[in-house]
Amino acid sequence: MAIYITGSLAYDRVMNFSGLFGDFILPEKIHTLNISFHVDSLEEKRGGTGGNIAYGLALMGESATILACVGKDFGPYKTYLKKIGVQVTGLRTLTDELTAGAYITTDRQGNQLTTFHEAAMSRPCEYSFAGLDPQKDIAIIAPTLTEDMVRHALFYKQKKLRYIFDPGQQLSTMTARDLTDGITGAELLVSNGYELDLICRITDLDLPGILELTPVVITTFGHKGSRIARSDGSLVQIPATPITTTALAAPSASTIAGGSGGPGETALNPEGLSDIILDPTGAGDAYRAGLLKGLLEGMSLEHSACLGSVCAAFCVEKHGTQEYYFDQVMLAERLANAYNLHLPFTFNSNICPAAKDC
Repeated sequence: MAIYITGSLAYDRVMNFSGLFGDFILPEKIHTLNISFHVDSLEEKRGGTGGNIAYGLALMGESATILACVGKDFGPYKTYLKKIGVQVTGLRTLTDELTAGAYITTDRQGNQLTTFHEAAMSRPCEYSFAGLDPQKDIAIIAPTLTEDMVRHALFYKQKKLRYIFDPGQQLSTMTARDLTDGITGAELLVSNGYELDLICRITDLDLPGILELTPVVITTFGHKGSRIARSDGSLVQIPATPITTTALAAPSASTIAGGSGGPGETALNPEGLSDIILDPTGAGDAYRAGLLKGLLEGMSLEHSACLGSVCAAFCVEKHGTQEYYFDQVMLAERLANAYNLHLPFTFNSNICPAAKDC
């Protein structure tokens, strides 16, 4: 069994702003926006959708293959991926480019401003698939070069390989045809609420229309959890996983993680007791890792979404997208406490506590 992740690999420069973006943006001047924010911290982290999803899967003992194009500075990141068991045979390395870079600033309510430089990601990965087993293998197409996303979706459909389509941050570069081609035939479409609205606008389809292309649409809503919509008209709401005060760096009441971190989605709990989480960056990718693992293990879609939410909760409790950690006992306990579910599989991983190199 193989897991293929079409997704980006990037270095994340993660910054935190102690105020609120909205306090400094004047609506009447939005057409001439010119503003700077003084941040309280800056850290460089391993990131990218492909790396983040592979990391979450590696925590649960899975060795996924990332399909991506990287630059001449990728050496240390590649060494780390190999160390934790991620397959790097799907990487194309360019000696005349840098690895993609994301510059992410998060305010006190979890709102984010992100600037992304594609660098090596502007070139296709050119992976040559060999030894595919459509009966056992699974893939996810996460945000990366649009050319790769569209090509891989077509390839998976031709090979009858099940795949999850997750256009996310690449929506601004995708046409209606790109999206409908990617969604059509996918096992499911996953996005956050903001992204789903964009997908509907770009394709000129509503949710029922999208569900004519794929049987399932999963939408994450931050602190409100996630929703599973099926083509039979059914809707299932998955509550978000509580985050305890002991997990946070700053004193606060509990917050809630639903597997997002997208534009406009905060991590407030329903009572508004706290607006502080450590970092929402990468929560959506952690959710997708849990969702994939659940499906691979034969869990129902609803239970797989619960597992995804638990993974997202672990993620937002740490700075960075690949800094969180859990073992089998920790994951099973959290899944039981949040959803009264039994973890139906065992696992070991090569990742150390706190994701430190050791």
